[in-house]
This record gives sequence, structure tokens and C-alpha cells, in this order.
Amino acid sequence: MTKRRWLSDADAKLRELYLAGESTVRIAELLGRSENAVSQRVTKIGLHRKKAGAKHWTEAELVELRRRYPDELSADLARHFRCSTEAVFAKANSLGLHKSEIGKALAAEVSRRCALTDPRMIATRIKPGTTPPNKGLRRPGWTRGRMRETQFKKGRTATEARNYQPIGALRINRGKHPYLERKISDDQSLKPALRWRAVARLVWEEANGAVPPGHAVVFKQGRDSLVEAEITVDGLELITRAELMRRNSYHNRYPKEIGLAIQLRGALVRRINRLSSGDSHAEQDR
Repeated sequence: MTKRRWLSDADAKLRELYLAGESTVRIAELLGRSENAVSQRVTKIGLHRKKAGAKHWTEAELVELRRRYPDELSADLARHFRCSTEAVFAKANSLGLHKSEIGKALAAEVSRRCALTDPRMIATRIKPGTTPPNKGLRRPGWTRGRMRETQFKKGRTATEARNYQPIGALRINRGKHPYLERKISDDQSLKPALRWRAVARLVWEEANGAVPPGHAVVFKQGRDSLVEAEITVDGLELITRAELMRRNSYHNRYPKEIGLAIQLRGALVRRINRLSSGDSHAEQDR
């Protein structure tokens, strides 16, 4: 068959045959075209067959549905329009209709009455004195197979379920200077961060006792490590917090020129941040 244009009369005939339920093969024969051409044209002009038993809404019915749907029961409307309740819901949804407060209250009352009087719902209720079907199935501490291994321990909050680590677990605290930590407690009264302790401090305290107030345990030069086996007491030392501050100061860690550059960079960043936030002090500094 040769390819030719679809004229208005051909489109009208196609629409008539397609909506009447004729097959693509039969339509192709009647119009003298290929099945592929008919299928493509059906898609292009947007033809859709109605499902069997689908409700055809007239303009008058749509006007009445818009007026009555918000305040009336959908079941009553379905009986009036001679269709299913689902058809009423579908058409109301396509029109953007919603139940009013009166309609919602009416539907809730009907549902309540149905629950009290419907024999099917009454038959499924548990009668007074009936033995619950799950009686004896709840056995505290009982688990099937390997369930106990993955059960969330009693006393743990739901927010910690996926992140929970048992006592003795290790993790790396990835701060400015990363270090290895070990979990030492599951006490719920402690903040999560306080349930972990630096491995270096634990090793030093095991050999020397508690760390005195105002002091800190640090690695000796070149001995820092994130591997537990490499953290030994001979590679650690106890220093005051003041000494720790001096060691961490960039004035002592870098040459004077670099220290000055760091100061200037900090001042520049602060000035930029003030200007970006519209700080009045930054305007006065100009």
C-alpha cells in the first residue's frame, strides 16, 4: 500500500470505526491503509477506546456532579447516575472535585453506622471471653534461629538502631587531627560522644592511672598511628593543656612568615564574610 496523507474525511472515518470497537486490521482493510499507518494515526490524533461498561458523562450530568459531589455521598450519586462508585470517584478526581466538611462528616457517620450494623463486620469482631489467637506466642527472651544476633537490644533508642556499635568497637574520629577511639559504655545517660574514648588515652591510663586534671595524652614525635596494635605506651607522653596549645599553635608549627600569612588570610576571610552578610561594622571599616 502506498503512503498517502490523512485528510479530514479519512480521520473522521477512522475515529468512527475505532471508537466503535473495530480492530486495527479491519480498519486498515476498510480504509485501504496498512495496520502500521492506522496505529500511528490513532496515536497521533489521541484516540482512546472506553473500557467495557465505562460511564459516558453528558454535559448536564457533569454540571450536576459538580454541584452535588461536595455535600453528598458518592454511593447515592452512583445510584442516581446509574454507574459504579468508582466511576464517580474517578470523574470527580479528573474534575478536581473534593468533599466539603459536610460531605466528610456525612461519610464518617455512614461508616460508623455501617461498622455497628453490617453483619460481615460484626462477624469478624472478637467476642468477650474469646481466647486471643496470639495467646502464648509472646515469649520474652525467645527467638527463632539467629534472630537474637540481629535484634536491637532493650533500652536502645530507635534513632540509634542502624548506627549502634557494641562496647569495644573501634572508630576513627575524623577531626582536624584524626585519632582512633574505642567504645567504652552503653550508658544512656551519657551523650553519644562521651561513650567513646581515645585509644591512646586508654593505653596510657592502663599503665599509669587516670590522667591528671589539666593534662592530655599525646603521641610522641613521629609515633602517631590509627592502628590499634601500633599505639603503645612507649609512644605516648603526658603534657599540660597549655603545652598542648603551644604545640598546636601555628606560630610554633610554621616559620614566622607563614604564621603572618595565616593571620592575614583569617582577617581577609572575616572581612569578606561581614560584607556578604551586610554587617554594618564592615561598612564603617571602609
